[in-house]
Amino acid sequence: MCRSVYKDITLFEYAHLVSEEHAITPTPHQVAVISAAAFAYLKKMALSPTKERRLFRLCSKDGVEALQTQNYAGVIFTPDGTQIEVLPKLGLPSPADASPNGALNHASGDKAGYADARNALLIMLRALKAFAHIQTDSANIRRQKMPLLDVFISQFLDSVNTLVKKGIRSDYLCREDNINYLKGKLNTTRHLRKNIIHKQRFFCEYDAFLTDRPANRLLHSALNRVVRITRHAANQKRLQELLHFFDNVPLSLDYNRDFSRLRIDRGMNHYQAPLAWAKLILDGFSPQTMKGDNRAFSLLFPMERVFESYVAQTLREQYAPQVAVHAQVQSKSLVTHANAQWFRLKPDMVMIQDKQVIAVLDTKWKLLDPTLANGSDKYALQQGDFYQMFAYGHHYFDQHITVREMFLVYPAHANFTAPIAQHFAFPTSGKQPLRLWVVPFVIDKVNPRLALPEASRLYQACTVTGAVSLSVSE
Repeated sequence: MCRSVYKDITLFEYAHLVSEEHAITPTPHQVAVISAAAFAYLKKMALSPTKERRLFRLCSKDGVEALQTQNYAGVIFTPDGTQIEVLPKLGLPSPADASPNGALNHASGDKAGYADARNALLIMLRALKAFAHIQTDSANIRRQKMPLLDVFISQFLDSVNTLVKKGIRSDYLCREDNINYLKGKLNTTRHLRKNIIHKQRFFCEYDAFLTDRPANRLLHSALNRVVRITRHAANQKRLQELLHFFDNVPLSLDYNRDFSRLRIDRGMNHYQAPLAWAKLILDGFSPQTMKGDNRAFSLLFPMERVFESYVAQTLREQYAPQVAVHAQVQSKSLVTHANAQWFRLKPDMVMIQDKQVIAVLDTKWKLLDPTLANGSDKYALQQGDFYQMFAYGHHYFDQHITVREMFLVYPAHANFTAPIAQHFAFPTSGKQPLRLWVVPFVIDKVNPRLALPEASRLYQACTVTGAVSLSVSE
């Protein structure tokens, strides 16, 4: 059977990868074919005892061995040169148009969903402290149609280019050298040892104003590393131009040591973003990095954590100072046993106003389908999530709160732009009502928002206090 194997693969979460050794034809949004070497490398990763095993799941697809991408988005670069870009499932076609899994190749043409998914990921990553320097110019990303890896490389090069224009900083460094004239201080011991015959020489210690400092060595090393992986012609050209400015800067011989010795002096703010990118690059595009002799680049993010961090950071900014948003709270336990608290209850967020919890929120990185509004499908909601929220509701609210209100927060998408109209009511045996709302969160650079139902107590409280300008479903 005729099939094509691509070196550059773009797919969505939960798509499948199969080896070229099998007679499987790539299927849009479902299956992509990769080289046997790349498949073997990823299979080894999936079966390893390390944390990298979470990135792919070994399974069967159409009767052959396959690897299914999991809920991680980003890029992985295998030793044979295969580049696999995994994008957030937000870019998938609607269920009415296509299968809910995804895999496409660059050769099949650019897809609008790819650009939207890349942009959404970049917007969310800015909520993570380590990625606050990321630029989210969506028009630029869509126009260049770059894979995510080259988007990151391009932004790194932009930051280095800005640094070069503002000036590469030099520093006074102590040097020792056997030279033909006296400079600085004569090292008498070494002078006598070295120059018994060469009377015209002086072994000196002196300060030299050089660009050989940890920050510059790290930037040079990061540029040198990126040369081997970028495939975008514009990036390759800019790399060669920028490397020229670091000709007199040696490569770092010990990344960790140089990072520990970094000193950002006054007037060096233009070094902040380039060094943040350099650390990412020189760590092997961590947070998920393979170890060993055939180490490959990877930059893969757990989407549940990314979405949760993005929502928490956005709500903190929007609701302050009237409402405080606390993330990863674990002050309550499910049970007490032998005077000890067992089974900590850890909602993603609680919202506090006047020292009282007014709402409990849990984020879910899933594509909810409001069209499944029936007793059997239940909007594709998970029963376990409801049990979890029930426990939160019974432990985190004060007794005198009139309405205990909770929210399951899902990413907004084309088919889920407004909250499920009716709340879910838990039985409370005569106690204060315990309600659960299922709401979308709009991922947007300009106007990110939690789409609140007007009937919710949180919406009413925020309207009265003016805690947020507009965070409501129209």
